[in-house]
Amino acid sequence: MHSYSYIHKTYYLYNEAEIELKQWLWRASHSRIDAFKKLYQKVKRHKEHILNAIRLGMSNARIEAINNKIKLIIRKAYGFRNIQNMLDMVYLVCSDLRLTLPNRKSKAT
Repeated sequence: MHSYSYIHKTYYLYNEAEIELKQWLWRASHSRIDAFKKLYQKVKRHKEHILNAIRLGMSNARIEAINNKIKLIIRKAYGFRNIQNMLDMVYLVCSDLRLTLPNRKSKAT
């Protein structure tokens, strides 16, 4: 019964989102503001992808977070001697590898 409830709820949210998106697209298409017209074109072009993200409950937040970490490392890596050191730092920060520093006790997990 639980899975039926989840599927029904997801279907309802998807239909509601589709209705809301159609209404917003209509209002944006009739707007006199150029920025809204440009946004309308982009949203209309990606409408199916937006609705699929809502239907599947997925987002690209994890990918964006990793991308942000990498950009930060690259910014910090300005003083690295070579590219390999920077790549090693990206692998180290973005992995689940936990290293203990010399003369330090590891935390119990």
